[in-house]
Amino acid sequence: MPAAARKDQGEGASEFVFSARQNAVLEAALRLLVEGGERALTTGAVAAAANCSKESLYKWFGDRDGLLAAVVTYQASKVRVFDDEAAPATRTEFEAALCRFAEDLMTVLFSDTSLALNRLSIGSVRGGQAGLGAVLLERGKRRIEDRARELLSIGRSRRFIHFNDAETAYQALYGLVIGDRHVRALLGDGAALSATAIPSHASFAVGQFLKLHLPAGGAEPPETHQSP
Repeated sequence: MPAAARKDQGEGASEFVFSARQNAVLEAALRLLVEGGERALTTGAVAAAANCSKESLYKWFGDRDGLLAAVVTYQASKVRVFDDEAAPATRTEFEAALCRFAEDLMTVLFSDTSLALNRLSIGSVRGGQAGLGAVLLERGKRRIEDRARELLSIGRSRRFIHFNDAETAYQALYGLVIGDRHVRALLGDGAALSATAIPSHASFAVGQFLKLHLPAGGAEPPETHQSP
């Protein structure tokens, strides 16, 4: 992504920051991708849909593969984890950051756009070639996981939680937040989780996660909302 500002993070992770105009172009590209699949995502179609020139697209994102990677990166960026310049310094801030992450993760994963992207990626796997699925894994899922593990590591370093392995801790958090709901949503179960239930479920899931990972000698976290 040549012209997207790159913001380097700790532990080898990185984020790309797009301008408002680039975001609008990526939204148009997302609509094309969801409506017509990978074949619909051409520079000509995106330029027409976003009312910009092909030259601008090449300058901002490079070739078509770069554009596809930018689309997935943009969608994944909607899951906020924490700001490096304001990492949680108190237990209350840490719990709030976990709840924000959980809410964003559910909102993005259960959105029509992400569900369509995931369905397209599953259908794109042919003969060992992952296609869109590989991009979703690298630019979407793994990027989100890396940042979430950083947040958990901050919590451990400040003794808000305890765990031996960051990956295992993240999988526990993901399981409590998402469970089998994403699979159900992909299969067309519109009742997997309503938008109005997301905040209360996020609070409940994070509360359960904190109870499971109490630091040695640590106080039990305050009571959390009941599961919706």
